[in-house]
Amino acid sequence: MQFRVEALDQHYGSAQVLRHVDLTIAPGECMAVLGRNGAGKTTLLKCIMGVLAPTSGRVLLDELDATSWSPNRRSHAGLAYVPQGREIFSELTVGENIEAAARAHGTYGTAAMEDAIGVFPVLREMWKRSGGALSGGQQQQLAIARALVTEPKLLILDEPTEGIQPNIVAAIKEVLTSLKGRISILLVEQYLDFAIDVADAFLILSRGTIIEAGRAEAMSREHLTRHIAV
Repeated sequence: MQFRVEALDQHYGSAQVLRHVDLTIAPGECMAVLGRNGAGKTTLLKCIMGVLAPTSGRVLLDELDATSWSPNRRSHAGLAYVPQGREIFSELTVGENIEAAARAHGTYGTAAMEDAIGVFPVLREMWKRSGGALSGGQQQQLAIARALVTEPKLLILDEPTEGIQPNIVAAIKEVLTSLKGRISILLVEQYLDFAIDVADAFLILSRGTIIEAGRAEAMSREHLTRHIAV
């Protein structure tokens, strides 16, 4: 999928949260969005997914203008969103969470469903356990697998390592690295070492404005740290 955002603005009342944001994600690559708290990162993802309507600007999927599309239509067009806080169905089992997404996207019982479950083998062991009984890291694995069941062309992740134990962070990094080349990834992340390990390109936001963007190889860790350190 060719994915672009053009001149995106977004306001909360009189406060402007995003200012003329442009970005392009190359097919099969990972773009990491960095910035301090309040920079507009989560708002950007919500506008891309259709959870929030932008004040102006466009969201383009393969040159189709998706700006007015519902989140459901965007999901069926190939966007998958794992929000901050994961938002799994805590009252449903692991299996029911995954099966619900698979049935909604026509992948129930297919190889795509099995492949998505297989990225985190522990989910099979917890298949009948309620989502609410899982640790934060296990819930994050479930949320990512549930997104992958939909066969996305663009996987959107908001702070996937937040509050997660190191061994699961390592497992998530391995999965994202393996997905590159097959799907595109848009990642908001505060854990800089994780972002550096998986990202092909960076976009840095400050007060809703892009202050820098470029290829990963052109940006040192020290340079990136200056833009996100509190």
